[in-house]
Amino acid sequence: MEDERILIERAKEGNEEAFSDLIGIYKNYIFAIILNFIKDYDEVENIAQEVCLQLYVSLPKYDQQNFKAWLGRIATNKSIDWLRKKKAKYKDEVLDEANLDRNIIEKENPESLMLEKERRERLNKVLNSMPDIYRLTLEKFYFEEKSYDEIAVEDGVSSKTVASRLYRAKKLLKEKWREENAL
Repeated sequence: MEDERILIERAKEGNEEAFSDLIGIYKNYIFAIILNFIKDYDEVENIAQEVCLQLYVSLPKYDQQNFKAWLGRIATNKSIDWLRKKKAKYKDEVLDEANLDRNIIEKENPESLMLEKERRERLNKVLNSMPDIYRLTLEKFYFEEKSYDEIAVEDGVSSKTVASRLYRAKKLLKEKWREENAL
């Protein structure tokens, strides 16, 4: 489609009208993909906005392959990221509720509070002893609850690089935690 190629080129060069036209052409396609994963329309709109933002950021790197498939992959990845976050949030809420009873009992026990404080201090010590590239990736993913794609955009790397860093970071954290607790 010749017109589409021209629009893509103009959008890559920063032409906002061309970018808006591209979104207009593919808006229904983006929504259809997201709706396959998520049934909450408000969330679908939010994810569609994230897809558009990702498209805007990634468009200069687009290499004239199948644009529709490339855009579909972005929409799919954003949807999967949202589902992962939702699942993790639900899991955390369930754990929080389960720990609530334990915490009520433990709050009456100063020894438990002291042990928890020591464990957190050791964790901070271990985290701070790690190279920044791994520590920051762990913090962004687990504490700031950012997706692979969000971290990738922030750090200017691919999602696969983020996944690799996170894998290495967890492995390093386990090693350092064992060392710290062996002392």
